[in-house]
Amino acid sequence: MEAKTRGELGGEIARLVLFHSPSDIQQMKRNFETKVRDLDPAYRERVTSKITEHLLGTYLRIRLDNQQGVYRIWDQPIADNKKKYWQMVAGQCNEANGADAPAIRFLKYLLAGYAMLVLDEPGHLVGTPFPGGNEVEFTEGIYYCPVRDKAGDVDAALCPFCPAQHTPKIGYLRPATKPTERNKQEFIDNCYRNHNFNG
Repeated sequence: MEAKTRGELGGEIARLVLFHSPSDIQQMKRNFETKVRDLDPAYRERVTSKITEHLLGTYLRIRLDNQQGVYRIWDQPIADNKKKYWQMVAGQCNEANGADAPAIRFLKYLLAGYAMLVLDEPGHLVGTPFPGGNEVEFTEGIYYCPVRDKAGDVDAALCPFCPAQHTPKIGYLRPATKPTERNKQEFIDNCYRNHNFNG
């Protein structure tokens, strides 16, 4: 919470993350697989793959950034509202909360914090699917998430700290960036209901 720049925060997160080994990442993957075991197999496979890619990819990125010493040149300030993230993390990582061991839970939040607060990327990797067929997207320099505005529905959601914007509704002036079959049908229904056609 006391870090003032992206570099200071990145260095502090790296110091804590690098106490962990890749086996801890594998444990996080197994914990996640247990949580999603009752989901549709096709969706479960896609979401597990993306979560694993996020966990391992962020861990390796931290190792690389630390080795290259990039923290010295990352002098952009951290917004005050982003510091509230660590207050939320402290509340979530006590022994009484959650099924994961506190150290593993803390590692999960460190990796997400690095992505969102240091790299200015979403807490969920681009391509992470959500129920309904939509996924996190990156279009024209902007990250979009289909559940960004649902932060109040989930305890300890990453959404308030995530740089992604909510995926815009499909419409005449703004079509879906990567339309699913459901998006396409919504677009057709929207045109049918809201536009008069002559002829």
